[in-house]
Amino acid sequence: MTGSLFSILWLVLIAASLLSPLLGRRRTEFARLKLLNSMSRKRGSRVISMIHRMEAISFLGIPISRHIDIEDSEQVLRVIRRTPKDIPIDIILHTPGGLVLAAEQIARAISGHKAKVTVFVPHYAMSGGTLLALAADEIIIDEHAVLGPIDPQLGNYPAVSILRAIEQKDKNSLDDSTLILGDMATKAMIQVYESVYKLLITKFPEDKAEEIARTLTEGRWTHDYPITCEMLRNMGLVVCNEIPDEVYRLMELYPQPSQRRPSVQYVPVPIERRSPSPSPGRKD
Repeated sequence: MTGSLFSILWLVLIAASLLSPLLGRRRTEFARLKLLNSMSRKRGSRVISMIHRMEAISFLGIPISRHIDIEDSEQVLRVIRRTPKDIPIDIILHTPGGLVLAAEQIARAISGHKAKVTVFVPHYAMSGGTLLALAADEIIIDEHAVLGPIDPQLGNYPAVSILRAIEQKDKNSLDDSTLILGDMATKAMIQVYESVYKLLITKFPEDKAEEIARTLTEGRWTHDYPITCEMLRNMGLVVCNEIPDEVYRLMELYPQPSQRRPSVQYVPVPIERRSPSPSPGRKD
């Protein structure tokens, strides 16, 4: 009898350990949808979130990195297609970038929507994420948030660096694979420039669209270089810093995998300005 009770207890504990993460995810998903719905009602728009963070597989606890992929493009295109042409779209964007094909598909869909499209960037939108931001009618980013260059990458190397390395070599001494890589790099540079230019020409004069497209795609900076609000304004892009509170609250519902020792800690209570306490023995 005692053995049966212990067996039942173990089964209950195992079931609870398996169900607890599932129930936690369900609660988090419900909270996310509630925030998206609240923001949608307040702004009278369709709100789409594309948030890529380091996530952990619940059972094994293995961290995986997320980025813009074909599944994202299929879902975003489906949502935009189902949104009435007179309804504005708000996109909450937090991404390191991803596949060029997927990013360009989403950018074209954003650019083709008849009503206003606004992109909110609370922290960063790099590479392909910057392409999506340029496709929108308005970019609203946090004062300390950044965008990034859109220069093409081939494998582990920037296309522009491949071309510069080839220029310094005697072409007769290069093997076929290096020459093929150089040809691909040249095509990639042209293709990405044209994609950015086509998005900008609908919003800027031709010379300004060419200047911004060249600045972002020519390989002036490293691929992870942070382009700040001030730099974006100097380029001629209109950027606002007022992000709805719902966006920040939504980001809190996408936590990074927990670590044994937290790197940042603070007391989560409002801080009131108070005068310093008097020294012991001192009379005021």
